[in-house]
Amino acid sequence: MTGELWSAQILKQAPAEVRAAHEDFFAAGAQLATSCSYQVSFAGLSRVNGDADAEATAAEVKNLLLASVRLAREAAQLAVGSTTGSTARWVAASVGPYGAGPGAGTEYDGAYGLSTAQLTGWHRDRFEILAESGADAIICETVPSLSEVHALSALAAQAQIPVLLSLTVRASTEDAAVVLGDGSDLRQVARIVQDSGVFAGLGVNCCPVPLAVSALKLFAQETDLPLLAYPNSAEIWDREARRWVPGTAHSDLPGAVPELIDAGAKLIGGCCRVGPEQISRVKHEVQRRGY
Repeated sequence: MTGELWSAQILKQAPAEVRAAHEDFFAAGAQLATSCSYQVSFAGLSRVNGDADAEATAAEVKNLLLASVRLAREAAQLAVGSTTGSTARWVAASVGPYGAGPGAGTEYDGAYGLSTAQLTGWHRDRFEILAESGADAIICETVPSLSEVHALSALAAQAQIPVLLSLTVRASTEDAAVVLGDGSDLRQVARIVQDSGVFAGLGVNCCPVPLAVSALKLFAQETDLPLLAYPNSAEIWDREARRWVPGTAHSDLPGAVPELIDAGAKLIGGCCRVGPEQISRVKHEVQRRGY
């Protein structure tokens, strides 16, 4: 996963591995899978394909997007079939930010240099394909830019399935307050999302656990939308043992489940470095709280 396409390369070359990963997470207790479409875009495939025919590249992008949802759905159906009762499993089609495509890693600061109209145009084709893919919902994730929030709002307004919005946040360099990746005030963002009336939920991902907790507390003051959080693992690299070890009680994802619930989270999951073992612990903590 070191190439330009990142997880999309696995989707392209070894789709069975993607399905197997979904199966592992469902077996660990996950109820919702995000499709492996985060990094799938026409711009990304065009760079990799070089001088390939644009029409062929567009067809490949569509096929990969649909495959990402199909693989997650197959794993979800297998998980339901292997359990007693009627425990549902859902699939959310992932829409990654512009920064994960031609934005060259700017998904953490939103330094795109593009207008809302340009971002709307860039997202449109992929968004529309995923809206018709058979997913239960769309999740626009790791969004760092206020302009991108406006762009995705315009597209969500046209979708016939629920759309969730998950932002990436950071600590302000001025006063350490939690802000959107591009520095925008999170209260302002939450009010914009609330007033738009087009999203089914609002949250954060790909950030440290403490920032996720702080962000949810701010959101709860400005919106009545269901809140979601899937921060990074907060694991610590042990250089001597050469392995990852759990973080502290306040930064480790499973250990922070009570704080996330108290901050208003209705959906809790994991982003970078979070594997099935941690999701199993998250499920245990959620059940321990009586949910």
